[in-house]
Amino acid sequence: MIIIVSVFLLAGIVKGMIGLGLPTISMGLLTFFMSPASAASFLIFPSLITNIWQIFSGPALISLIKRLWGLIAGIFIGTIFSLLPDLSSTSSWTKVVLGIVLIIYGLWGLWGLVATRLPSPGNAEKWLSPLIGYITGMITAATGIFVIPAVPYLQSLQLNKDDLVQALGVAFTASTISLAMRLSLDSKLNYADFPLYAVALISAISGMYMGKYLREVISEITFRRCFFIGLITLGAYMAIT
Repeated sequence: MIIIVSVFLLAGIVKGMIGLGLPTISMGLLTFFMSPASAASFLIFPSLITNIWQIFSGPALISLIKRLWGLIAGIFIGTIFSLLPDLSSTSSWTKVVLGIVLIIYGLWGLWGLVATRLPSPGNAEKWLSPLIGYITGMITAATGIFVIPAVPYLQSLQLNKDDLVQALGVAFTASTISLAMRLSLDSKLNYADFPLYAVALISAISGMYMGKYLREVISEITFRRCFFIGLITLGAYMAIT
């Protein structure tokens, strides 16, 4: 119980501060105490509820769904029919890949603080969106983390700030639902743990409110830098141990 509260409180603070990081933090830390599949089952409800709120934060939901339907479909197909070993794998492969994804995410985050976004895909968006979605889905099924490569790709679409936040919510919601479906198909969702899932949700929401307050008193750039360096360190430790 203490571990669940602490991890999701911290993950919520990070999401409240910078708008993302909840599944990344929760998966990275919970896998020290439980299997990756069990860790993923705990993030379903906090991730789903917070991201549903995010998709209704702007007026462009319908137009974004029409534009991103290929990405959404790719996420579902990639997660359900992944070619990679999934979270239920008993080998150490899952933890190593999770560590590598954390390192890549951290490096991308640090690079993004000083560099411009990736170039817009232009006419290639029609076929690139399903491909990016499928790759994101496979990584989601293997690690429980659904930010790579979806987030850098969405940032390249030249959306305004509000539409980008809403688009991220759409992608994260699709990833969360597809991950829940995959875990259910693999019989990895333990319905007896619903009270603990509720504790995780309450902790995450409480952390988000704390993060929004801290955003007013702490430099967001400094916090982001520390966050991404921490992810790289955590990922390296997971990959080599």
